[in-house]
Amino acid sequence: MKPKILTTLPEYTRALFVKDAIAGVTVAMVALPLSLAIAIASGADPSTGLVTAIVAGFLISLLGGSRVQIGGPTGAFIVIVFSVIAEHGYDGLVMATFMAGLILLIAGYFRAGNLIRLVPEPVINGFTIGIAVIIATSQLKDLFGLSVAEVPAEFLNKIDVLWAARPTFSAASALIGLGTMVLIVVFRRVAPKLPGLIAAVAVTSAIVAFADLPVDTIGSRFGDLPNTLPWPALPDFSFGRVIELLPSALIIAFLAGVESLLSAMVADRMIAGRHRPNAELLAQGAANIGSSLFGGLPATGAIARTATNVRAGGKTPVAGLVHAVTILLVMLVASRLIGYLAMPALAGLLILTAWNMSEPHKWRGYLAERKSDIFLLALTMILTVVADLAVAIGIGVALGLAFRLQRRNVPPSDWSDPDR
Repeated sequence: MKPKILTTLPEYTRALFVKDAIAGVTVAMVALPLSLAIAIASGADPSTGLVTAIVAGFLISLLGGSRVQIGGPTGAFIVIVFSVIAEHGYDGLVMATFMAGLILLIAGYFRAGNLIRLVPEPVINGFTIGIAVIIATSQLKDLFGLSVAEVPAEFLNKIDVLWAARPTFSAASALIGLGTMVLIVVFRRVAPKLPGLIAAVAVTSAIVAFADLPVDTIGSRFGDLPNTLPWPALPDFSFGRVIELLPSALIIAFLAGVESLLSAMVADRMIAGRHRPNAELLAQGAANIGSSLFGGLPATGAIARTATNVRAGGKTPVAGLVHAVTILLVMLVASRLIGYLAMPALAGLLILTAWNMSEPHKWRGYLAERKSDIFLLALTMILTVVADLAVAIGIGVALGLAFRLQRRNVPPSDWSDPDR
């Protein structure tokens, strides 16, 4: 359970630091707009996304079991965070995040990191696609500039409300949002090493500012962002509140553990390395506790940001530390500029993020799997979208394990009625 940073530092050189610093700054430029967009989509203040990227991102790299893992708020949490805030308020989310951190620490201590193998892959793929659908539909309001007082959390009700609001469609918002998506795709293909996310959002947001377009921005909707980190504070605990929030904390812990270990496995394939799963769980626990103390969101390892770090030349956890410090410096000196970012631009960014989350290049492969796996994926996806994430994961994992046992041809039980 030794952090990877302790393994890499004895052989650390100035040349390695230069590579890590360049990668860290590059990832920060990707993480900055994503962190803001994820916080807004979760129903939280945009500054909480930056706080999470700074505090949790730093702790995940400092204590984690992967050389190149980058942590922070991720799209997978949007659904559960939105529902927790709607039902229990933001203070409830902070407490649930703190509890999730404790659960992850316990899981890491008891070396539960290898249990990720027991979660059926169709379940992971199913709820990931389901989350992507929910994220994309949640951004239609801002993408098209629709005037809606409140968007319901339930998927079907949300579609009804958005459809009813179609007369308020804003061409300016749609052009900015769709233009941002086009620019992101162009930057990725023409200049893959350029931090295309921040560049695209910056370009379209600048158009909104200079042309004085009737488009919402972070500043117009949320006011000025703070330029300092908040003081840490413990959540207000009570026994009744702990019991009330325990299901949400368990889901947050499960998502954080699964996504971080999946991200670490992807990173291993990219760098031909090997992560330490239990150290990774301990790091996620510390990061979520740290984030909650500063009023941040749940956090985990982010696959897209980790891949960006590897492609940018990151070699050790120092790159993740630089990424967190860079976002902190931006928050300290440029928080007013962040207020100019256009809401449709961030919506377009998140819709593309949702599309990439769903991994469309793998869909054909999913359809070629055995029928039970296709059923499991479809069921988990549908339950995630129209029911509840906890229900989807619970039913998916239970059915997946049952299918796995059936395929192993477990011999019939010789159990008989007891003689009473």
